[in-house]
Amino acid sequence: MARAKQEQQQPAGGFTLIVMVGLGVAFLLYVAFLNVHRSGNLLSESNLLFATLIFYAGASALYLGFGVTGTTACVKFASYATWLGLAANTAAVAHRWYDAGHPPLTGIYEMLLSSVWALAVLTLIAERKYGVKVIGTVTMPLAIMGMVLMQFLRTEVHPLVPLLQSTWLNVHVTLAILAYAACTLSFAMAMMFLIQDDMKTETILALSNASALAIYAGVILACFEKCGGLGLLVSNADRKAEFLLSQGIRVPVQISLLGWLMTLALLAVASPLACYGVALWKNNQSLIAVANRLVLVSILLQGLTLAVLLVRTHEDPSAWPSADPFVLTSLVGSVLILLLYLLLVWRRKDLERLLPTADKLDHITYRVICLAFPLLTLTIATGAYWANQTWGSYWSWDPKETWAAITWLVYALYLHMRITVGWRGRRAAYFVIAGFAVVIFTFFGVTYLLRGQHRFS
Repeated sequence: MARAKQEQQQPAGGFTLIVMVGLGVAFLLYVAFLNVHRSGNLLSESNLLFATLIFYAGASALYLGFGVTGTTACVKFASYATWLGLAANTAAVAHRWYDAGHPPLTGIYEMLLSSVWALAVLTLIAERKYGVKVIGTVTMPLAIMGMVLMQFLRTEVHPLVPLLQSTWLNVHVTLAILAYAACTLSFAMAMMFLIQDDMKTETILALSNASALAIYAGVILACFEKCGGLGLLVSNADRKAEFLLSQGIRVPVQISLLGWLMTLALLAVASPLACYGVALWKNNQSLIAVANRLVLVSILLQGLTLAVLLVRTHEDPSAWPSADPFVLTSLVGSVLILLLYLLLVWRRKDLERLLPTADKLDHITYRVICLAFPLLTLTIATGAYWANQTWGSYWSWDPKETWAAITWLVYALYLHMRITVGWRGRRAAYFVIAGFAVVIFTFFGVTYLLRGQHRFS
């Protein structure tokens, strides 16, 4: 009776949003169907990935819609959308496996394809088994970022080089994908813990805006041109950015005035942080409300920046998809970070109601890392054994090997401090979040910034 009464009190706008997202997903799928109907190849890999992206985006929109409307039904339908996205994702993995003649485990594109699938599976397990109903508010935006990045990587199927024609490839990379997906889930759990542990909303305001500010500062420092343009790494229609990055080939193309627009977006991102600092200095909590409004303004300006970036790069057919994939995904990530913060501001009490207790979330995070750590250990062990068979040495201090070992040490230290010293609560959560940053660098940064024997991964 209480639940029925609560559902009757849900805002009507939430159900309107559910209908709108459902119609939007159906419309996009219908448009895609019309575009491929003539070719007769409806179930191609690209179409399946497009469907996956639509469903995951629909799930994210519903999770964010819950923040706007407070309608818990949004969370239930977001879970349904995740299930549909997983089905399309599974079909895409199976299609790639059939076309390639081997599991999709070689190259960043295939590893992302499989990693997003594993993350969606773990998200649904966390929802059902542990009752963390809103875990998708973190994991689904991460899945979307992975799907967006995949659009800029090489998708061609090539025969495996002799080095990769080994059963140990499947074992080693599968373990790595599962380990990294589990680390990502532990990161999401740690974020949920900070919410349930009564961390001040203004503290999360500072952390989220500082993260977005770091993203924009990094992009501007790396790409800003003297004339105010933005210099991006591009490729031509036949060679996508992954090839150029892995070979160390940079083909800069300048997009005029975008550098100034990015600088303006950076100032907009910095303004809530400055307002937060003044609020602390003058002990004036009313300025926090001003900072929250500035966050919304910065999101709108970032959206405009993204739109200009996409339009300007799309104007040159020979260079699309050509914009540096890491610039694009970073900008998308900044917007998602701030949108998640607004979700927290608008619906913190509702989020806390849907989440397990802080102690239970802390324990779940520990259990997930207890799963991730053995997987990381086996990843390194199988890789070392395979390396000895291939190169005659178990360990060569290759950058990927080194950073895989660093990742292992980070999570080993977490377990050691928890078991022997009794680390709990926020200190442990911060450590898990830092560990996820190391995982991201190991997965992406090492591949493209540090040359080594793992250039194919």
